[in-house]
Amino acid sequence: MDIPSVKNEEQYEALRDKGYSKEKSARIANSPNSGKKGGKAKPYEEWTKEELYEQAKNVGIEGRSKMTKQELIHAIRNN
Repeated sequence: MDIPSVKNEEQYEALRDKGYSKEKSARIANSPNSGKKGGKAKPYEEWTKEELYEQAKNVGIEGRSKMTKQELIHAIRNN
């Protein structure tokens, strides 16, 4: 699997250094509030299905087009 594009390369590398998987590091580094402190990102449950779909697409989750909102949340969190 190719590494998805990463918006915050510095954060991605820091997470990889901590032992996070490539996929999880990319997911975190590509989040809307990537690199910001203070937990400002809203929980996935408050995202629209379209936002979740785009996040799943960014981190390369396969089968996302057939997933429900809850399945997308689960896939993003456990990828």
